[in-house]
Amino acid sequence: MTMKVLYGASPEDVKGYDTARLRREFLISDLFAADAVNFTYTHVDRLILGGAMPKTRSVFFGSGADIGTSYLLSAREMGIANLGGTGTIAVDGKSFVLENRDVLYVGRGAKEIVVSSESPDKPARFYMNSVPAGADLPHRLVKKADAKALELGDVKRSNRRRLVMYIHPEVIPSCLLLMGITDLAEGSAWNTMPPHVHERRMEAYCYFDMAPQDRIVHVMGEPEETRHLIVANGEAVLSPAWSIHMGAGTGTYAFVWGMTGENQEYNDVTPVALAELK
Repeated sequence: MTMKVLYGASPEDVKGYDTARLRREFLISDLFAADAVNFTYTHVDRLILGGAMPKTRSVFFGSGADIGTSYLLSAREMGIANLGGTGTIAVDGKSFVLENRDVLYVGRGAKEIVVSSESPDKPARFYMNSVPAGADLPHRLVKKADAKALELGDVKRSNRRRLVMYIHPEVIPSCLLLMGITDLAEGSAWNTMPPHVHERRMEAYCYFDMAPQDRIVHVMGEPEETRHLIVANGEAVLSPAWSIHMGAGTGTYAFVWGMTGENQEYNDVTPVALAELK
């Protein structure tokens, strides 16, 4: 298990970043490696992002040595989305089978997590978001069919999309973590459009189901001082509370969104008019 640390940045700092610095601070590109577990700890609301792709053997994690606790989830909750082939997650000996696009909620206090794939030819790709939690809630598997779907956007504006809530008060309880998956409709390119900011929550995006040659142009920054990141399949982007987040793809794609902060009010956002962007 590896744990990289990022310290975040203020909007004033970002104005002076070149492309390489912007990517170092906000883009996570090493999530999925065969038979490994890779985490990134960000001081932006203390979110931990992780990826695991067990291929030839099971891999495990759970130590809290990197964050000063007995276990990784001693004072945290976690959501794990399977973006690959069928896999199994065992939490302190209790096993859950995850098909593609199933999500497992792991409650505070879990000690050891073991992940494995059904087939090495089509390994599971487990994407993880973990945030501090102040309550003990039971582990729970949310199957794709049991999540709550919303149809959003407009084909004429190239932003028709299907947003699916997994870890959300309308589906299952959590302390402060929200997590779901959004797919773009055929012919649409723009996600999260029109853009917005939510001062009381940060967000992370993990883009997936992209062709190797395709890229996302992810727009971030303050509305009047935007920046962009070019994102490949399986890479994730950190979006602080002060930053907009929207993107357009050169081909079909999906993304996992995860949020944490002061509340779980999904509509606690401040819209930003496109005319205000610079």
